[in-house]
Amino acid sequence: MKVGLGNLAQKIRRLLGGQAPLDETFFSALEELLIEGDLSLSTAESFCTQLRNAARTRSVHTEDALRTLFAEIMESCVRVTHLAPNPNQCSLYLLLGVNGSGKTTSAAKLAAYYQTQKVHPILFAAADTFRAAAAEQLAHHGAQLGVRVIAHPGGKDPAAVVFDAGEALRSQKRGLLLVDTAGRLHNKTHLIAELQKIDRIAQTKVSADAYRKILVLDATTGQNAFRQAQTFHEAIGVDALLLAKCDTRARGGAVFSIMQELGIPLAFLGWGERYTDLVEANAREFVSSFLHGER
Repeated sequence: MKVGLGNLAQKIRRLLGGQAPLDETFFSALEELLIEGDLSLSTAESFCTQLRNAARTRSVHTEDALRTLFAEIMESCVRVTHLAPNPNQCSLYLLLGVNGSGKTTSAAKLAAYYQTQKVHPILFAAADTFRAAAAEQLAHHGAQLGVRVIAHPGGKDPAAVVFDAGEALRSQKRGLLLVDTAGRLHNKTHLIAELQKIDRIAQTKVSADAYRKILVLDATTGQNAFRQAQTFHEAIGVDALLLAKCDTRARGGAVFSIMQELGIPLAFLGWGERYTDLVEANAREFVSSFLHGER
């Protein structure tokens, strides 16, 4: 899979592979490149400080050693989580995110992924009652994947959909419910309040260790992704990230800041339109994609 860093990755490689002394000019240039890659100022400064200290301690003298050291520093800051539903109990994954982040497509990819992990049954909850085509889109995916969709045609109460879907899941005694929510603008207080209501209902349907809130981020969003994550995390607490649209000219660097400053781990990377275009996050590969522009 190609990740769209392009020229930025080349600039970082050239800087780390150059003959420039490791002085303030070098670290200022590296910091600027990291910020260009959508890392926050705080995270970029942290990485540069760690590299400066480690390079001095280890007496780094070669290009390869410097590149390896910086990759190690970035890898050590990557938080990765493995989301594995217990096949013998009910689990509920609530998908969050703003409009256009790719939640519905990601729900379908997650269903396909967990089908390969022998999780059964898998249910969809069409809790995006604001977008007319959302339930239809989810129904299409459900038909393709053999996944039952719980929806309220014409209904306007997403919390009611989640309640009924949770009851349907509990009647099965086991399985996974994937809840597709409306694309909430992170600056709309009343929509966040509604999401908090959905969260309260979801908590009553499964045990705490079987409930996860997954924020779907569009890799092309840039540094605004941090603000999105911060708002959702403050509202209901985010357990994991799914970075979608990784096949674009995106940098995805904001994820480093989200992991570092908010403590939210990365679970999945998505790209393309096929149901199989989803992989579990890997720290080394994620850093490699940022520094080298490909996976």
